[in-house]
Amino acid sequence: MSSLWTPGGEHPVEPEEVSGTDGADGTASNPDMSGEALSPEERQQAEDMAREMAEVQEQIASAPAAVVVANHLMGFYELAAIHLSQQPPNMSEASVAIDALGAVVEKLPGRLGEAEATMRDALHQIRLAYVSVEKALRDAAENPGSEVTDEEE
Repeated sequence: MSSLWTPGGEHPVEPEEVSGTDGADGTASNPDMSGEALSPEERQQAEDMAREMAEVQEQIASAPAAVVVANHLMGFYELAAIHLSQQPPNMSEASVAIDALGAVVEKLPGRLGEAEATMRDALHQIRLAYVSVEKALRDAAENPGSEVTDEEE
């Protein structure tokens, strides 16, 4: 028996409840995943994959949530930096990543553990970078003949 986690709690899901059809003829769109239709090699691969997934889940469960969240926050930071460094910069996409970083950092004061100060600094730095790039774009639009240099960014 599997279960599905939702914000409202854990809910059991019976295999019979999951039915996929690909449309008008009512045929199943998902192959039989019970293991009966798998070759011995495929069954072994599926079992190995399930073991690996269980090990990863165990590793994640053993890590403090603050560490995992901080790791994801650095991903938001890097995503914003990538969008700001594009030519031309993708300001709207950078803004989404920066806002996501800010939302979590600002909503969890005192709960991000040792990484909190680093996350606050990262948020401050990426916001400064955003403003700097935005200013450089504005200046370039106002003075089309001038070039944007690295010092201005």
